[in-house]
Amino acid sequence: MGAANLGDIGKHFPDTSDKYKGIDSKILLMEVCKLINKKNYAIGNIDVTLCLEEPKIKPHISQMQKVLSDVMKIAEEDISIKATTNEKMGFIGREEGVTAYAVAIIFKG
Repeated sequence: MGAANLGDIGKHFPDTSDKYKGIDSKILLMEVCKLINKKNYAIGNIDVTLCLEEPKIKPHISQMQKVLSDVMKIAEEDISIKATTNEKMGFIGREEGVTAYAVAIIFKG
């Protein structure tokens, strides 16, 4: 959203609004794609890194790519998903949380 000068996710979907409490994140992703398309941008490719100890992500990557592809209307091969651990260090290592990093290439359509 930042690359399209749309601000951050909280601007469009504030966590203080009951409207978004418990909402399926796929619905929010669809709305983000609509906002990006409305500004005449298209999504090129996505690179995602997940950092967590458990569960192991590798068995789920192809299904995750399929779901994201369907939601974002881009090819599965344009979505890279990989995972790593934090080698038992910090809150991730203690399995108190996870982190996710994603980079998306967008271009004027």
